[in-house]
Formats: sequence, C-alpha cells, structure tokens
Amino acid sequence: MGKSSIIDALIDATPTRRPRRNEIEGEDYFFIDRATFRAKLRSGEMLEWAEYGENLYGTLRSAVEPILASGKNVILDIENEGAKQIRVANSDALLLFISPPDLETLANRLAGRGDTARRDIEMRLAAAAEQMAEAADVYDHVIVNDDLERAIGTVLDILETTGTDVSR
Repeated sequence: MGKSSIIDALIDATPTRRPRRNEIEGEDYFFIDRATFRAKLRSGEMLEWAEYGENLYGTLRSAVEPILASGKNVILDIENEGAKQIRVANSDALLLFISPPDLETLANRLAGRGDTARRDIEMRLAAAAEQMAEAADVYDHVIVNDDLERAIGTVLDILETTGTDVSR
C-alpha cells in the first residue's frame, strides 16, 4: 500500500473516472525500445526520465503539456531523478514524496504483492533507501505512509492548502 494506493485514492476522491474495461495497457502507457527512447531524449520530447533496473522510464512532454495548457494539473508517479527534472522544468510544480515508514515495512509490502522477485525487492530497497535519504531536499512535502487513510488525508490537505485541483 504505497504511492500507487495513494494516487488511486486521490483519483477516487476527485471527480474523475477509473480506467474502463476496454482500456488496455499500451494505450495509457507506451513501451518503446531503448533506441527510440534515447532519440526522444535527444530531441527533447521527454519531460522527465530515469533509468531503473536496466529499464528506461519517462514521461513524454506531449502527454503532459496539453493538459497543463488546459489549466488542469497532472499527477506523475515518478522517482527522485524525474522529480528533480520536473522541478527544473516547472519551478511551481508541487512535489510530494510518499515514504514508507521504514525499509522493513517496504520489504514486507513488496513481498506481500507476490509479483516481485527477491532480487528485485533487494534492488528496490536499495533504491528506496537512497530516495528516502534525499527526499527532504527534493520534495516540497514528505508524507510517511504508515497509515494509508492518514496518508491520503495528508495529501488531500496539502492539495487543498496549496489550492491544487486534481479534478479532471
């Protein structure tokens, strides 16, 4: 019950819709080869990106900028490197870090999902330790997710206090 759970709850708490049954992966996410990804980086098409576990992850400008231009906000589930890039691209961006209470809790959450290999859990824990250590220097707010409902409430309070609208 980490970042994705909080993002899902934010979406549930605002006037928006859940993915429809006919929406399949590949329409909301785009999988491209490394050469194409690197070309998009060189051409400036990526708003943010990071390499994690030998994979490249990123957000296309074309997926975000039209939404921002319409006056709406965008929620991105990204890592620290991406957050740093977002800060440079948009100094007004509100950056929230959702932190597990500790690494042991995170390890239990990852193992409990049943879809993550032990090696991947160890790699994610090492990355999480680094991210947690620098979070206060990167993000506007650090929310410890030791209680899901409280964490959701904290995020909603921050959004309300900052006047950040997450509705569609």
